[in-house]
Amino acid sequence: MNIQRIGTQSSSVGPTEWFTGAVRIDPLFRAPDPARVGGASVTFEPGARTAWHTHPLGQTLIVTFGCGRVQRWGGPIEEIRPGDVVWFAPGEKHWHGAGPTTAMTHVAIQEQLDGTAVEWLEKVSDEQYQPGSTT
Repeated sequence: MNIQRIGTQSSSVGPTEWFTGAVRIDPLFRAPDPARVGGASVTFEPGARTAWHTHPLGQTLIVTFGCGRVQRWGGPIEEIRPGDVVWFAPGEKHWHGAGPTTAMTHVAIQEQLDGTAVEWLEKVSDEQYQPGSTT
């Protein structure tokens, strides 16, 4: 058993290569080998969002605060709220972030495959971020 005490892991700023806007990442856990799952709490300020990306083994998001948006490639933008759980299938190109006027926090859980948990792609444009946009 291992208890990860609050405050023992530092928050970090979401890198500008992977995010648009102000994003804070708070690591929650990374299971030791041979497990390959990890999780973080990610807070997006209004208008902030990820770049398009994929996960080799998929990703689960659990919304804990605010109102946000998610979109998979080729699909409509969907609104997400606290208590919503979002699953992105392995290799599914997607993005997620806050609404334009409301911050959003989610817990992100994903597994690594051969040491990689995410493949970052191009940024989501302001036009793609608008409701009614499909890719």
